Amino acid sequence: MFFRARDPDTLSAWYNDMFGVSRVPRDYSTAPWMQQAGATVFAPFPSDTDYFGNPGRAWMINFRVAILDRMVAQLRAKGIEVTVDPEIYPNGRFVRLSDSDGNRALGAQG
Repeated sequence: MFFRARDPDTLSAWYNDMFGVSRVPRDYSTAPWMQQAGATVFAPFPSDTDYFGNPGRAWMINFRVAILDRMVAQLRAKGIEVTVDPEIYPNGRFVRLSDSDGNRALGAQG
């Protein structure tokens, strides 16, 4: 996934600190971020959707996590506002938050 950021170094650090997404390697001897195998969804939305929060944002990312409540507690302890969806869906539970650039992100356990 490639996207624009106001301050790429700060945003990379935010994703590393909050979700363990390692920064892009600066050389070929360093391994990139790896994730456990699982479904990946490619889901275009209508351009006027409010699902992503700020209408000026063109993307949203959904992280699958092992223990959602633990992730919520860790994020809140770091001062991140997290909204827990009270509904449990067939594909799991979800939370909403925004990264340090204001991009909407989801956390999911399912």
